[in-house]
Amino acid sequence: MKGLYEEIQLDNIDLEILRLLQNDSQINNSELARRINLSQPATHKRIKRLHKLGVIQRHVALLNRELIGLDLVCFMQIRLRTHSKDALTNFQATIEALTAVLECYHLTGEFDYLLKVVFKNRRELENFITSKLIPRSEVFQINTSIVLSEVKSTTVLPLPTR
Repeated sequence: MKGLYEEIQLDNIDLEILRLLQNDSQINNSELARRINLSQPATHKRIKRLHKLGVIQRHVALLNRELIGLDLVCFMQIRLRTHSKDALTNFQATIEALTAVLECYHLTGEFDYLLKVVFKNRRELENFITSKLIPRSEVFQINTSIVLSEVKSTTVLPLPTR
């Protein structure tokens, strides 16, 4: 039996559409059709299919976090006190509600979760830890690393070439 997500069969045209949309999601249908050498209706039909299959999940605007005052990026490793289903569910629900958390991963190894969080300054970081994480009965240990510089950050997935 295959996993939750079965691999979708994509041809070269689908892959090229995805490459172009990853770099500019606002490209209009006529320009996209021109670049892939396909008619506009055929291009539109393929994009609708990619949405329907869930390959394209949504279109977003990527913001410059520093220009809007979110200069502090941190990675937090969280270890829970227990690993019961309730503890995991409660912790995850808490994290999903926190807007400072950009990403959250449930891990194997020494820590249970890895969070990527953003703040205006260290006071916001301190408040986040002391008022949002420490009071949680599930939380046993927090290890925070402050990002000094961002070497690479991308949302572009490495698509196969055929």
